[in-house]
Amino acid sequence: MTNPITPPTELVQQWMTEFYGEPIVPGEACTDLANRASQWGADQELEACLRLVEIDAGEDAYDFARYIRAARRPKPKPLSLKEQALEMLENAWEGGHVNNNAAQTIRRALEQLPN
Repeated sequence: MTNPITPPTELVQQWMTEFYGEPIVPGEACTDLANRASQWGADQELEACLRLVEIDAGEDAYDFARYIRAARRPKPKPLSLKEQALEMLENAWEGGHVNNNAAQTIRRALEQLPN
């Protein structure tokens, strides 16, 4: 699996400073937005390049392009039932639908299950 495409923190801070005209330390939302925008741009460029390979080089290149796409942008692995249950428990606890003692008991039970 590949690492996500993310700009360095210093670059995000430089962009923020250029945008606002004064030094700004990017918060979590700005950093997340910069990461998503960078990933989107990288995905668009990869797809454009792979389409060129598929169009210009024939059937063997089509398979090669599929191989590169799968290696560089693997499909996310679906969450296991245990991971889904832990996520749902977290949401229920944060939403106030389950008290802390019950949440901790359920979490401990779920964490003992195999993935």
